[in-house]
Order: sequence, then structure tokens, then C-alpha cells
Amino acid sequence: MQVTETLTFDAYWDDPEYRCKRPVRNGSRKTIMGDNIYHRPQGMTAWIQEDSHHSQIDGSPEPSNIKNDTQTNRVLLSRNFYYFGNAAPVVPGGILTQLGYHNGIGHRKFTLAQAQPLLDWIQDQYKGQINTVIGIPYQFMKSSSRYSKRMDKIVE
Repeated sequence: MQVTETLTFDAYWDDPEYRCKRPVRNGSRKTIMGDNIYHRPQGMTAWIQEDSHHSQIDGSPEPSNIKNDTQTNRVLLSRNFYYFGNAAPVVPGGILTQLGYHNGIGHRKFTLAQAQPLLDWIQDQYKGQINTVIGIPYQFMKSSSRYSKRMDKIVE
């Protein structure tokens, strides 16, 4: 994804355009996974974590996820992305080696010049599929489960 906009968690929470991203735990698989889960009421410093895939099994806040997820008060948005989910392609190794990519948790930041070979390959392979869901999210069928940063696993 190319980051095209950033918002604070509160701005993301309050923006009517993103209310549809709030989780509905008794909704469809798609709405269960909503990611608009953190906010702070005006004048408060403590984060509220809505009942979500990042909460404890009973829906109460999961402190380790709150601490991890809110390290930076910024939501990254994109209007220029490919969402591969469980259909992630195998990228030719030479492209990744040239980029200096290594697999692991967390985001990476590359210059446009560094990333251009990968971007060219993706754009060539997936013409006409920009801003679309190419594959369903990994472990989508476990959407009613919860994730624990403290345990680093999905808890059912």
C-alpha cells in the first residue's frame, strides 16, 4: 500500500466515512473484523478499546494489544493498494533480495527507487486490480477469534 493519508485514532473514530470500519461482533465476518477500535473521549488520556478481535475473549480490553497498537497515534490510510490476503503471490526472490527485504512482523519503509522493481512487478502481474480485495484475509474463517499480542497468537 501507498500511504495516502494519516489520521489520529480519534479522527478515524469520529469521521463518518470510517464508522463502517467499527467492529460489530455479532455481525458478518467482514463487520466482525472492523479495525476502527481505539479512541479517547475528549479530555481523557486512557484509550478505549472497543470489543473487537484485539479484545479479550469476553470483550474486555486487552492491555498488551492497546499498548502495542497505540504506540503511535496514527492510522495509515491508502487509496492506492493491493490486498492479497490468502492469495499473496510468490515474489521472485531477486526482487526481494535487491530490495533488502526480510520477513518479519512490523512495517518497512523503502524509498521509491528501492521499491520500484517490486512495484513494477506487482503492477504488471495485477493490472486492473488496484484497490481491490484479491484474496480473503488470512484466517478469515477464524474472524470470531481474538488476537493477543501478549501471547502472540489467535485465541479462540
